[in-house]
Amino acid sequence: MTVTFGFDGLPGDADYASGRTFMDAWKRATDLGGDPFTTIWVSDHLQQGGDARYEAISRISYLAASFPSHTVGTLVIGQGYRNPALLAKAAATAHYLSGGRVILGIGAGWHEEEHRAYGYGFPSPRTRVEQLEEAIQILKGMWQGGPFSFQGRHYEVTDAYCIPTPDPPIELLVGTNGTKALKIAATYADAWNWDAPMQAYGPPLEKLKEHCRAIGRDPKEIRLTASVDLDPPDDPTQFDASRPVAYLTSYRVGPTAEAAIEQLAPMVDEGVDHFMIGASTFDTLERFANEVAPELAKER
Repeated sequence: MTVTFGFDGLPGDADYASGRTFMDAWKRATDLGGDPFTTIWVSDHLQQGGDARYEAISRISYLAASFPSHTVGTLVIGQGYRNPALLAKAAATAHYLSGGRVILGIGAGWHEEEHRAYGYGFPSPRTRVEQLEEAIQILKGMWQGGPFSFQGRHYEVTDAYCIPTPDPPIELLVGTNGTKALKIAATYADAWNWDAPMQAYGPPLEKLKEHCRAIGRDPKEIRLTASVDLDPPDDPTQFDASRPVAYLTSYRVGPTAEAAIEQLAPMVDEGVDHFMIGASTFDTLERFANEVAPELAKER
């Protein structure tokens, strides 16, 4: 198994790099990261308060054109923000024009503020998961070329074509730790993503495997990926591994390169072959590339 790495957005200090544009910051990240990094990942948030946010499909198209040696992906698309058939077409277009370098990550969506601000309403968690399943069915159906029709509770498509057909097929990644959404991932996903380290990743992984076994699918058919929140302090004694986020508790990896290797190596042993690195600073990213990535990529 070959272990590879990706950029999960820009390092946290990118916005404060004096005189640098959005593109300059990405160029700096790819220069620092070097060979270990094969992918660039973007989130899909339309607004979070008054902070600057960039729409995901526009961004991956721009990044795919700007960085022809990298695959680009969404981590993850909020399914409720776009008509699923149009999303299928947009992803297929970016995939075709980039020479097959798009991975579509998708989830049920969670951020109430942007749902309501943009006029989508905010359905119950159960409804959003139902919509996610229908959206995935439409994506996979549309990517066969067409004509494709679908009639669900939430979405419908009638004799729709998606040509050119994605070739090679678009990898569909589901990012979730929810029990019901994990069942959808077990049924349809080509890849699955959740947060490192194993204390966060392990329980939903076991649920994913249980769902796979229940439907007769080999869990090994689903590629395992993990998001890594890397934020080591200058003083390791000040390290706080837990970080509350709006809808979950995320875990930082660190505080040292040795600790990061110790925390992530068991995930490689479990079958994780791609890590998306969210680094707090450019210096953190460089240390990961030089000190952690080579150790994790070694044959075991």
